[in-house]
Amino acid sequence: MTITNIKVRKIIPEGRLKGIISVTFDDAFAVHDIKVVQGDDRLFVAMPSRRDDSGAFRDIVHPISAEVREKIEGEILSAYYRALSEVAPS
Repeated sequence: MTITNIKVRKIIPEGRLKGIISVTFDDAFAVHDIKVVQGDDRLFVAMPSRRDDSGAFRDIVHPISAEVREKIEGEILSAYYRALSEVAPS
């Protein structure tokens, strides 16, 4: 499985939610509404989720292994930082 496209759909300067991302895998499968979130110590990637009947949020899609999660998160954060530098005032 290869990431073939990452689109930074929105950059949000205020608050903990910093960006909304879409990722395409193998030019065949897209995942939308991936969030870039400012945590206490660092930025992290949150997969699309929804609230269940008990009020807890559950990921709709997610990587199974830590290795794949790290790879996807690294590529998303790299794309986010590139997009952020393109909109930053010179």
